[in-house]
Amino acid sequence: MKLKQMESTLEAVLFAVGEPIEIQRLALALEWDELIVSQLLDRLQEKYDDTNAGVCLLRLDDRVQLCSRREYAKEIRKVLEVKRNAPLSQAAFEVLAIIAYNQPVTKSFIEQIRGVDCSAVLSNLLQKSLIEERGRLDLPGRPLIYGTTPDFLRVFCISSLSELPSLPEHPAQDGSEDDANAHEEKNDGENPTDFPRTVDET
Repeated sequence: MKLKQMESTLEAVLFAVGEPIEIQRLALALEWDELIVSQLLDRLQEKYDDTNAGVCLLRLDDRVQLCSRREYAKEIRKVLEVKRNAPLSQAAFEVLAIIAYNQPVTKSFIEQIRGVDCSAVLSNLLQKSLIEERGRLDLPGRPLIYGTTPDFLRVFCISSLSELPSLPEHPAQDGSEDDANAHEEKNDGENPTDFPRTVDET
């Protein structure tokens, strides 16, 4: 198969899949070398960027996705008559930040930090596909653990968790760890990261 034909084949597959897919999985399914697949993805990405195409290739850690460009979201909504998603609440942002920076985490870990029940917030984030269940801990009760999803990366316009903004430092006063903990509790209501105030899942 010629290189151009392979590129077109990969483009068709990504269009048909319509969601993030692992590069390794693409290579295995197509029976191509993973390095070749990666090079073809680079070619597709350059082609879309050079021609200012209406679609683009997103890289989300070890996954890729073919999707429409953000600047055409308004027109796409008009055609599909899709309503803008409601913004996340302050509580949802706090829970999402705790998970993003500490994953995988349990519900009890999140509630220990926030001091309130997080069942409803976790359910909402799961429905929005911003977080996912990552299995269970080998502890009494077998608690579920949670982590972020590729959709989380896409929604917040980052390629990997390493691109998350750094958390502010809260140095202990007089070298006291207890003072540092008290300072953190005092600022518990603050949003721990610079996430945008609305989430666009288009």
